[in-house]
Amino acid sequence: MRRQSILAGLALTAPFALGACAEPAETPDSEAPRAETASADAAGVTAPNALRNVYFGETHLHTAYSLDAFIGGARLDPDSAYRFAKGEDVLLYGKRHNIGRPLDWVALSDHAEYLGEMYSAINPGAPGHDQAELEELRNLQALEDRRAWFAKYVVENNRGDNPQHPPFWQGPETTRSAWNYAVETAEKYNDPGRFTALIAFEWSAAPQGANLHRNVIFRDAHVPDMPMSSYEIPREDGLWEWMAGLEEEGMQLLAIPHNSNASKGLMFGSTDPSGSPLDIEYAQTRQHFEPLIEMMQIKGNSEVHAQVWKNDEFADFENATSLSKFSGRTIAEGNFVRSGLKQGLAHEQSLGANPFKYGFIGGTDNHNGAPADVTEGNWLGSHGPEDGSVEARRTGEVGGWAESKDLNPGSLAAVWAEENTRASIFDAMRRKETYVTSGPRIQVRLFGGWAYPADAHQRADMVSLGYEGGVPMGGDLTATPSGAAPTFLVWAAKDPENAHLDRIQIVKGWLDADGAVHERIYEVAWSDGRAMGSDGKLPAVGNTVDLTTATWTNTIGDAELAGSWTDPDFDRSQRAFYYARVLEIPTPRWSTYDAVRSGLPLLEDVPATIQERAWTSPIWYTP
Repeated sequence: MRRQSILAGLALTAPFALGACAEPAETPDSEAPRAETASADAAGVTAPNALRNVYFGETHLHTAYSLDAFIGGARLDPDSAYRFAKGEDVLLYGKRHNIGRPLDWVALSDHAEYLGEMYSAINPGAPGHDQAELEELRNLQALEDRRAWFAKYVVENNRGDNPQHPPFWQGPETTRSAWNYAVETAEKYNDPGRFTALIAFEWSAAPQGANLHRNVIFRDAHVPDMPMSSYEIPREDGLWEWMAGLEEEGMQLLAIPHNSNASKGLMFGSTDPSGSPLDIEYAQTRQHFEPLIEMMQIKGNSEVHAQVWKNDEFADFENATSLSKFSGRTIAEGNFVRSGLKQGLAHEQSLGANPFKYGFIGGTDNHNGAPADVTEGNWLGSHGPEDGSVEARRTGEVGGWAESKDLNPGSLAAVWAEENTRASIFDAMRRKETYVTSGPRIQVRLFGGWAYPADAHQRADMVSLGYEGGVPMGGDLTATPSGAAPTFLVWAAKDPENAHLDRIQIVKGWLDADGAVHERIYEVAWSDGRAMGSDGKLPAVGNTVDLTTATWTNTIGDAELAGSWTDPDFDRSQRAFYYARVLEIPTPRWSTYDAVRSGLPLLEDVPATIQERAWTSPIWYTP
């Protein structure tokens, strides 16, 4: 098989070509189930598809209108960010940079905090533009000076007991002006059927350094005249109350929590913001306004952590362990999504509603203004000079968060929707027919039902059978009179420009009769005809990575995998959830690409290779 060196790639003019080392996709068997292919008219607009197409996008991106991005040197504004998402070149650190493959949709989520202040800072003639503090901000050069300014006006304020707008805020009209610009730019780039620009912002509460941030996304252009920040609304229940008021005015919106790995136990806590035990109203409200949670981003993977999940052989994936060195954070089970899902089952049993019934979505939290800049071999960092050079990525840190070598390019959001429009993509999010990848454009479908044909996963009409006989990812199953165990159909196809697939797993969590929660991982489909070992484990797929050239070959793994799995341990009296995890074969990590390109030794304390992956939203079973 062809091997392509990243060193040869340096001669290419397009930056995204650096590190291109994947094989062309094999032509799948004509009878194999596959994603529904979107047909386009002469103008490039796809017709609505009842069986739904996959659309890849971004839910978490900061431009120069976020203060923490601007202070790090970001000068790409929303207009530039949309152009990057659509495949145009931008200048990043003085270099021409390109996403490589355009996105289908994007939600820019600049912080509501300091949004008005940034309008004043960026726009000459805006109220407060000539203030001394903002003049100082615009002229900061040294990294130490940027950090000191940020600590004074942001960290000490946001993580204190009484966060509030700084003295250089010129009032709500500046926030409205910035928001109007964000809305107008989204309207400019929204192109139904071809490219979707969702209107969004980030609400960024961080009580005592605990990350409780949410990205708030709207279904259409019916939006409020300004967003609410954590200065006006300090905790999540207040955010939901504000959102409920907007719903009464006919607006449709949802919130996506992120970085539960840095939440100090508060993201999936057992009490509400007042310290009272969770009740059914809290659980129902949270479930209504927060259907999804961000699984992974630049500051780490929040599914599980290897220090806690010692029996999960694939838990050691972009754990960002150095988060525990900053702001009093710890690596604790209660900070991670799989734990939250399990605790949600217990709350549902006692309260009658599940506050943590989350589907999965992806995002980057990139602070350079470059949406979904997720390619390992083309990554230039995420936070300006904090990680904007090879040396900074190897030895520096993103202040207050993590060591730079512990970061990653983030994740990609995928939705199964009828068409590429705001309404269709938002509705897919609302029903949780979503999944997340660690960067590659892997395609994956998951269905659960009670009476699928034995060969359903091998049939070309698998998708139709999946919908007709059950529910897709994000759906709910209830007990049948027969008491039969549920069957899950799962299919995955490799990214045509990336590595082959290793395996598909089903992760199950359940609540037993005594109220204890459990989990187990099942192998469902795998490549290369491997046989399960006598120890009940599937042998490793192998590793073709050449660490001296940062290349690999697709001589192992498969281009497609599919399986039909019936839960062998099903108990119809026990609440449960099931989600699929799809793993690629090993490929080089971004830090390995950096080392090879620069003629430097590999870093010893981060992995040299990774197994990129995808996670589907769960399917829940309720007795």
